[in-house]
Amino acid sequence: MTRIDFHTNIADKLAYACRLSRKAYAAGGQLVLLTEDATQAAQLDAALWSVSDIDFLPHVLATDALAAHTPIIVTVDEAGELPHHDMLINLTRRTPAGVERFKRVFEIISLDEADAAEGRKRYVAYKKQSFPLTHFVAGQS
Repeated sequence: MTRIDFHTNIADKLAYACRLSRKAYAAGGQLVLLTEDATQAAQLDAALWSVSDIDFLPHVLATDALAAHTPIIVTVDEAGELPHHDMLINLTRRTPAGVERFKRVFEIISLDEADAAEGRKRYVAYKKQSFPLTHFVAGQS
């Protein structure tokens, strides 16, 4: 069953997604990064190229011809054809379609109250569906 991890109180969702991506890739994971729109996808694409001077995070947009051979996919449409279903990082304010296809889902919730409110709704919806949930609050030990 899909495990869903909520990461809340996040100051910069894109930077946080980059760090999670680096960690997942280093552990041999394949992931899909779901963005709100094409603008956020472009921002994330640029951020993934500059995570650090020594790390390379191979990534492409889901529509790229190399998507099937690339461990990190950036998309605005999770309902479309995706090459793998290991991990999903949700940067949107919506519940991703087909979340049960993924082994693990990371819900990234910012400090913005509207984003947090939508995150709480998703948490309740996932709980009603009996998904195993964890919650990590950034800045707390």
